[in-house]
Amino acid sequence: MFKRFVSCICVLLMVVGMTACAAPAATEAPKATEAPQATEAPKATEAPKATEAPKATEAPTEAAAATEVPTAQFQHTAGRLILATTTSTYDSGLLDYLLPMFEEEYGVKVDVVSVGSGEAMKIGERGDADVLLVHSRKAEDAFMEAGNGTRREDVMYNDFVIIGPADDPAGIKGMTAVDAFKKLAETQTEFLSRGDKSGTHTKELSIWASAEITPTGDWYVSAGLGMGDLLTMAQEKQAYTLSDRATYLTRVKSGLDLVVLVEGDKALLNPYGVITVNPEKNSGIQADMATKFLEWIISVPVQQKISEFGMEEYGQSLFIPDSTAWKAAQGQ
Repeated sequence: MFKRFVSCICVLLMVVGMTACAAPAATEAPKATEAPQATEAPKATEAPKATEAPKATEAPTEAAAATEVPTAQFQHTAGRLILATTTSTYDSGLLDYLLPMFEEEYGVKVDVVSVGSGEAMKIGERGDADVLLVHSRKAEDAFMEAGNGTRREDVMYNDFVIIGPADDPAGIKGMTAVDAFKKLAETQTEFLSRGDKSGTHTKELSIWASAEITPTGDWYVSAGLGMGDLLTMAQEKQAYTLSDRATYLTRVKSGLDLVVLVEGDKALLNPYGVITVNPEKNSGIQADMATKFLEWIISVPVQQKISEFGMEEYGQSLFIPDSTAWKAAQGQ
């Protein structure tokens, strides 16, 4: 009996010992399940910090800035002519209309740099263009006096117009340019300026000067844009601005709904001139071809073409011929 009791005690101790050994292993299994800590791998997913790579994408924006009208957008090459010109001759479609005729007649390719008149003359001053077609008479005269050009001729003119929303919240319709600007400043109605030292910007500044006003404040926005882009911005903001008539009319065809509110004022006359760049500015300047272009664009046949530009589509000439040869042929 005693032996059976001892045997039971031994068996019981063996069972307890075995379960004691087995249990720890089982309970340690959870530690194995701590492998989920490996799921701290999400920290690895902090790789999104690597998505700070967008900083690297800032490089493209810097690169884009570097591509803005560089020192020399085109290289002087035989058989090519570099024309630096105002945006209005480009945006209006005049160059697309005229230049193929010149290229075919003279067997050359014309490379166009379309910027504001002020920038076009800077390009000419650096010797990075062969010929200029611009509309900022005082600046043109200064360009010539400084010896940057060898010859300047009148080519054509059109006029500037002050445009704005059809309901004319500032109430400037029918005023003179100076009175309209005074009213816009008085009412602080939003006005968009080219702000780029172009011929249009120069004209605008001269009107403010005549009005004895220095425009400042949130209502006056200096956009730094070409004429076509400025009209797009004015459309979006339903703001007032000054535009050359040719670019304005072409944009109306594209859906612009701003209307002409001030026009016909002598202060809004917009003459264009052609200038050959002094070849001393750059040994690569195609002086002979530049002179041929100047004489071509002021010739009576080409002036006639200019007088016809826009007639079919708009019912009026977008530019009025104004060369000496044209006026002589008209008995003026």
